[in-house]
Amino acid sequence: MASNSTDARVTVVGSLNMDLVVRAPRLPQPGETLAGHTFAQVAGGKGGNQAVAAARLGARVAMLGCVGADPNGAQLRAGLEAEGIDCTALDTGREPSGVALIVVDDASQNTIVIVAGSNGEVTPDAIARHEAALAAAQVVICQLETPPAAVRAALAAARRLGKIVILNPAPATGPLPADWLPLIDYLIPNETEAAALTGLTVESPDDAAQAAAALRAAGARNVLITLGARGLYAALDGAAPALYDAPRVAAVDTTAAGDTFIGGFAAQLAQGAEVDAALRFAQRAAALSVTRAGAQPSIPRRAELDALG
Repeated sequence: MASNSTDARVTVVGSLNMDLVVRAPRLPQPGETLAGHTFAQVAGGKGGNQAVAAARLGARVAMLGCVGADPNGAQLRAGLEAEGIDCTALDTGREPSGVALIVVDDASQNTIVIVAGSNGEVTPDAIARHEAALAAAQVVICQLETPPAAVRAALAAARRLGKIVILNPAPATGPLPADWLPLIDYLIPNETEAAALTGLTVESPDDAAQAAAALRAAGARNVLITLGARGLYAALDGAAPALYDAPRVAAVDTTAAGDTFIGGFAAQLAQGAEVDAALRFAQRAAALSVTRAGAQPSIPRRAELDALG
């Protein structure tokens, strides 16, 4: 059972973006102009989303990253601090803050284009300077929206410090370097990312099983492939592979569902939960998030899940 201990700590190493979100009837074709329904500007970035999710879902969280010396950067930092997230390791860089251009269609699917901006200024030196943030955590989360050298440095430092290490390989463009896999406790891609990592087609739970087997054969210890409404395929060390069905909900916007899952899973692990319970909790949190619009605005709080039973 997870506890509500204030000693449950998660450190997120990753990106912070200002999301510019347009809702449209469908995703545009190349060269096409569509009339959208609405526009919103909200805090996002995979690192920021996962930090907010972990904080709202029961952990004390620190954020290691970089924002710009611009209004977006000030807003991103203030938003994290309002969630109680420790921003001591959040640097201010020379480049403008990262942005993400997001189109969400009436079927709740999305396309996203990211401009890294100051996220590209996260370096191995920054990881070394802020190692205290890694040392203080039980769980360290990384993604791929910051430079690979910095991600590798964070994974290596977290492994050396004996932390539970989670990598969300997003966005994935190909296989991970072989020397990364031994540094990772939980590799958590979605279908598209699993396909990029393995070169396999991943369109069904059976496909996910093949991709997970390939990743484990390459050295990954535990592989969790998120499948959206079809659930989660879990290939865990020492356990039989399993498909976790997703809770049924009426989806409004799938943006940040994966980030909510990862943040919730990390928060539960930091609180001492068994892996099975942590996975089911994270699925419930992600399912609730897709019933709401936006990235960080959609992420639920622990009390909401507790109230639902």
